[in-house]
Amino acid sequence: MAKRGYITDVDGIKVGHGHNKRGMTGCTVILAEGGAVGGVDVRGSAPGTREIEALKPVRLVNQVHAILFAGGSAFGLRATEGVQRYLEEKGIGFMTSAGKVPVVPSAVIFDLAVGDSRCRPDAEMAYKAAQQASHKEQREGRVGAGCGATVGKVFGYDGCMPGGVGSASISLGSGAVVGVLVVVNALGDVVDPKTGKIVAGAKDPEGKFVNTSHCFVQAGATPKSPYENTTLAVVATTARLDKEGATKVAQMAQDGIARAINPAHTMYDGDVSFALSVGNDSADVNAVGIAAAQLVAESIVRAVHASGS
Repeated sequence: MAKRGYITDVDGIKVGHGHNKRGMTGCTVILAEGGAVGGVDVRGSAPGTREIEALKPVRLVNQVHAILFAGGSAFGLRATEGVQRYLEEKGIGFMTSAGKVPVVPSAVIFDLAVGDSRCRPDAEMAYKAAQQASHKEQREGRVGAGCGATVGKVFGYDGCMPGGVGSASISLGSGAVVGVLVVVNALGDVVDPKTGKIVAGAKDPEGKFVNTSHCFVQAGATPKSPYENTTLAVVATTARLDKEGATKVAQMAQDGIARAINPAHTMYDGDVSFALSVGNDSADVNAVGIAAAQLVAESIVRAVHASGS
């Protein structure tokens, strides 16, 4: 295993961010302009998504061309059109009798209560993010779709902390590269799996972590702002995967969310993970999935540290 880095260490993947600081919202575009075999797993109970059916194994479309993460809740899904416009201009998409149609699965987080709720990611923001997407992008923290992300909201936004974007990558012994990017906007606390300690989450008026799981299990807590949480993850790899393999990797990636966020996958979270295969390297699907889970957990911790938590 080699150095840990950013999802853009995966050949064929570009990342672009766009955000509005006044609105405390934004979007993140993960481009796979050469096409990618994709998979998806929805583990949360309050997801906001678009076109994820195309990723499932029994569907016709074999490749996707980008993934979009955005703030703005359901309003943010309209930003997808900006990524499609960018790809259409480059002649990239699924061939039909009327021309190429870019396939861009999307997922959103709720950040409307953080900044100006009238400022939402739109097609123009996403188009510019796609234009600026680069193999060199390595920003983390409060950028792109993570601009207004927060964690530890069992008491609403009182005592919560910043979430954000995190990323990591690794080279497997087989030579395949696996990279991950996450947007952390969770109800629960972020826990460092290496120490078991909470590093970001809900705090009491004295500034001490309250332990969200304890609040639910022992104190019978009911969240003040229940349906406003989601952690999103995308795994990209140069390993050659079919749609079934990509789906399995997306499923295994969710383990990383559960390792680094406590509690995870609640009725109040919309957790979604994606997987993209953009290469032809040989690698066992289990190895890719295990690495993905490790990287998701690491990226979650990196996201909150980069945001100042």
